[in-house]
Order: sequence, then structure tokens, then C-alpha cells
Amino acid sequence: MKKIYCIGLLLAYVSVVLAQHPVITPAVTAEAAGFSTERLTRIDKVMNEYVDKGKMNGAVALVIHNGKIAYYKSFGYNDVEAGVPLKKDAIFRIASQTKAITSVAVMMLYEEGKFMLDDPISQYIPAFKKPRVLEQFNAKDTTFTTIPAKREITIRDLLTHTSGIGYAQIGSREANAIYAKAGVVGGIGVDRIVLADKMKILGAQPLFHQPGEKFTYGLNTDVLGYLVEVVSGMNLDEFFRKRIFEPLGMKDTYFYLPKEKQNRLAMLYTEDSVGKAVKMAEKYVLNGEFNRDYPNTDGTYFSGGGGLSSTIYDYAIFLQMLLNDGEYNGKRLLARNTVRMMTMNQIGDIDRGVNKFGLGFGITTEKGSAQLPTQEGTFEWGGMFATTYWVDPREKLVALIYRNIFPTRYGNLANIYKVLVYQAIAN
Repeated sequence: MKKIYCIGLLLAYVSVVLAQHPVITPAVTAEAAGFSTERLTRIDKVMNEYVDKGKMNGAVALVIHNGKIAYYKSFGYNDVEAGVPLKKDAIFRIASQTKAITSVAVMMLYEEGKFMLDDPISQYIPAFKKPRVLEQFNAKDTTFTTIPAKREITIRDLLTHTSGIGYAQIGSREANAIYAKAGVVGGIGVDRIVLADKMKILGAQPLFHQPGEKFTYGLNTDVLGYLVEVVSGMNLDEFFRKRIFEPLGMKDTYFYLPKEKQNRLAMLYTEDSVGKAVKMAEKYVLNGEFNRDYPNTDGTYFSGGGGLSSTIYDYAIFLQMLLNDGEYNGKRLLARNTVRMMTMNQIGDIDRGVNKFGLGFGITTEKGSAQLPTQEGTFEWGGMFATTYWVDPREKLVALIYRNIFPTRYGNLANIYKVLVYQAIAN
């Protein structure tokens, strides 16, 4: 009797643990996942309208509630002209969604005692020693003057995009010009260059404001990717694969796709003069030449800020791990208090509209939750090619929508999708 009682306790304990840390599984019905089948069809209608009107070639949408798949569909075409449908397992360029993965890698090393978040980055990458801040810029010849920074850039500054580092190619006029002249790049669709070389050059360039004083979205996470390389002794590609992707079972996430998966790369679209989705040219000009199909090349640049490609399901595994307080399928990457730190306001009163920023994520505030149905504490981001994700811990919700189109005047689809997801929650 005692043995049976102990087994019963063990099974009860396992059930509680699985409920707290679910593995993604299909739901028999949407209702079994807490959603309304009828109201989810509103997503179908909107997505199909976007395709039919030529606003996008296609999209994949995924909603997971309490670990159960409530909605998982693809719409439209990978090749509109040839009538080839877009499949759910298409591999998308996720660009800045790479940042969350790099941020997790940094926090894994932080947990190992490799550094503290308020350490100067120059302690690990000497090129960033004694930073200077842009004072005046001459647009005619791209010359500039600088003043000394009030303090060093910290690892926390980089995680929160408050360092003063800007973006190459897609940043401000000053950042684009100064970085182009120095040979610093945005990090995707580039030639066979190496992260370490470019980050050392970046360290010598001026900041665009004093460290810690403003939020400026920039190459901060690329610097963090190099920090991972320096501290771990592995290149970023190897660290991601061995420490994150393989433990989580993420089988379709890469900087550069293996040959056997290159046929699954989603076609990248752009828009014509009237806003109709058309295939992007193989060579696209974006403050320099951009290779459309860069994930299918034998590249060497591992951009922690934007280099990865992935399926929507693979990335959902990563997000479910975070919703599970750092654990997935018996593999713990982070402690729950580390996830708590990452997903709380880390920028204090620094202005970022109605919302804030954590360590690698945008954070929905109470004011932000009044604008969209996302609850306070939701963490989220996206990528420049129109991929979007969010995690709502209060609702136990993971949701994503993936397109591959740049630029697009229909970027508000991501917020429309949020409304459509929340209106379909049944309980």
C-alpha cells in the first residue's frame, strides 16, 4: 500500500511539473486549447483578404495557449506567379528576432559567473575602451567631431539598447554615413566577413548619445554576439547550436542553411509602386548591395542582431521555454529569476513611447496594454522582414505571425493579428 501511495505522489508531482512547464502539443480542438473555433476563422478571413488583394504573398500564423496549439495555418503563396503555396514549415529570415536568442546566450553566461551586467564591455572587448560621443556631423563630407563619453558602455546598456550605438544601413542619417565610411555593416546579406573584425571597428566609432541616457535601437546585440564568442571560446553559430538549439530540439534554425534545407527558404518579397507584393530582386540595394537569398549562401558572418533564419514552430519552442521560466522538455537554459529580469522594465524612465524594454525584449506596460489587448508584462519583438512574436505570461500565450516582405506599407497587420488572436480566446 505504501509503495502504491508513493507512486501516486510521484505521478501527481510529475503532472504538476508538466502543467507548469508544458511542451508544445497539438490540441484536439481549438476549444481544448481555450479558443473559439468560430472566432479563429476571423484570422483566416483577414489573411486571405491580404493575399487576394496582393498586399502580401503569404504568411504563417501560430497560436499556443497553455502549451497547446490552438491555431497553426499557412496562407497564400511562396511563389505567386507559379502558384506555389507557402508551407507551414517554410524557413523565414527572422532578422531581429535573432536578438532574443543572443540575449538568452548572454544571460546563460551571466548565470555561469562569467561577467556582471554592469561590467564595462571594454573589459572583454578592448576596442570599446574610452568611447566618444558624436558632437557635430557634416553631411556634405561625413566628417564629425566628438566629445568624451561620461562613462564606459556596460553589458546592460547593450542588452537594453541604451549604449548610444546606432544601426548601420537602416539607422539614422549620421549612423548610416559614419558606419558605411568605416566599413561597419548591418550584418545580414553581406559578403564573407567576420564578426570579430567588424565589432572591433565599431568600437572605435562615435556613440550617438551618452551611455544610459536614451534608447537607440542599434548594433548592440551584434556586440553581445561577439561577447559570447570571446567569453565562451566558441563562435556564435556553434554556441547557439550546442547550448540552445540542440537542447531545445530546434532543428530548423540557422545562420546559413544546410543544402538539404535550402529549398525551404521562403521567398523574400517587396512592394511595387502601388503596394502590390512582388518578388524582391536577387540583388537589392539597401545602403549597399543586399543579397536576397543570403541564408542559402556559405556565409561566415554570424550577426547576433539579425542573422538567423527559422521556422515559426522552431521559434515557438524557444518562446515556450521563456514562458516556462527557462525550461523546456526537461532542459533548463535559464533560471526563473533570470527570465524575470529579462522580461521586466530595465530602462527606468527612459522614453520608449507607452512601453518599455527589458534585457532583449520590448515590454508592455499598463499604458501599453490600454492600446492593444496584450496584457501588461507581455514581452515581444519582431524582424525587419515582417516577422512578429509575443509572449503573454498572464494568458500563458505564445503567438507568432511570419511573412517575408520588405519594405511593406502593411506593417500594421501584426497589430491587427494581435486583436484577432485575443478576441478568439474563449476562457
